[in-house]
Amino acid sequence: MLLDSDAESDVAYELCQVVGRAILPYRSTGDVGTAFFFRGGDDPVGDSLLTAADLVVGSAGELGLRASVTEPAGVAPAAISEAEIVPGWARFPGDGVAVLPTAGLHRYAGDGGWRWRVQPVPAGIAAGPEVVARLGADASSALVLAHGVREDGSRPLEVAIERVVRDGDAVLITTELPPGYVGAPVFIVQAEPTGEVSPYCLGLVLPGVGAHPVATFDRIRAVLPATPGDI
Repeated sequence: MLLDSDAESDVAYELCQVVGRAILPYRSTGDVGTAFFFRGGDDPVGDSLLTAADLVVGSAGELGLRASVTEPAGVAPAAISEAEIVPGWARFPGDGVAVLPTAGLHRYAGDGGWRWRVQPVPAGIAAGPEVVARLGADASSALVLAHGVREDGSRPLEVAIERVVRDGDAVLITTELPPGYVGAPVFIVQAEPTGEVSPYCLGLVLPGVGAHPVATFDRIRAVLPATPGDI
């Protein structure tokens, strides 16, 4: 569904209010990207942190923390080394996805005297195969929530309003995104058969040149842990 510019801005604002605290800056050896929390069920212990598999190399990565995603104020560190988190990332290169069960993140926070205050992307808006199938060669509005990289090295939360198409089995963002956007969640809006309009998290941004493949949620769900906290 292609929205006009005013509607795109409205949807971007609402997404920032609803899932803005799902999203964290991620840095690995020689690369920067974005990761986000996903809640697949009712139990927060079963949450997962998701990013692109190509970003996760070795154990030298770190997650940045904004003040808004932790409480009480001033207790959490500015960043967490992934080497301190057990269990760590599980990579699924064939699907382009890396998954980190959040049990270790919650233990790390508890040991440090703080807790997470996040807004995971809920399972109810994760795009199923029928949502992906409704995409076609005609461009639809795509909104990417990511931590970009400013000239001074800061990593603010940003929204890029782009276009997404489906070409056979591939789903593509049609332009090249700035540094920091790989791994970020991609959102679309679709009209339902009932006439209602619904937002969906289509998947996450994969590396690309000139355009970016999207690892759609039907692929992501296939590699999520069946048991909370396990991979």
